[in-house]
Amino acid sequence: MAAAIVIGRQVYHSVVPSLLAKKSVAFTSPRQLHTAAFRKMAKRALIILAEGAEEMETVITVDVLRRGNVNVTLAGLAGKDTVLCSRNVKVVPDTDLSSALKEAPFDAVILPGGLKGAEALANAEIVGQILRDHFAQGKLVAAVCAGPTAFIGHGIGKGKRVTSHPSVKDKMVAGGYEYSEYRVVTVLALLALF
Repeated sequence: MAAAIVIGRQVYHSVVPSLLAKKSVAFTSPRQLHTAAFRKMAKRALIILAEGAEEMETVITVDVLRRGNVNVTLAGLAGKDTVLCSRNVKVVPDTDLSSALKEAPFDAVILPGGLKGAEALANAEIVGQILRDHFAQGKLVAAVCAGPTAFIGHGIGKGKRVTSHPSVKDKMVAGGYEYSEYRVVTVLALLALF
């Protein structure tokens, strides 16, 4: 945690001088400067929601990231209408995926689990394009539980170490991934969680 704070301060202190150097911006209080600095530093994440997604993996991820001041866009794969999740909980996305992409770039793309949701993500070419673009740029691509199975169909990180829900372990191994029993695996820009 201390390392993250130090890194945050270093980034913060590199942003403040650039804000002060702008002649067109006047800050009347340190609080305004502080708020502007954090807005400039804010990270952005795209979470793609498909019917059959695991609701806790979706909502908790959105909640934790937003509490951490990450600007999260929850985008519906099939549109902006309410999505029925795996346990019959209805979740309303912020927007549809096409509209969300107009607000790119994102620092991270995150896929929640849920078998049916993961299958929908694996079969959507637009998701594959987003994942390939982000992975090629070294940006974070993350998937939770059964979500990493979407990497298989889209060719993301083949040969890399991943984890997933145990029920899809054999599918991940057959897809050409090195499987780990660890609950969180990070390899370069690829993050898999169980």
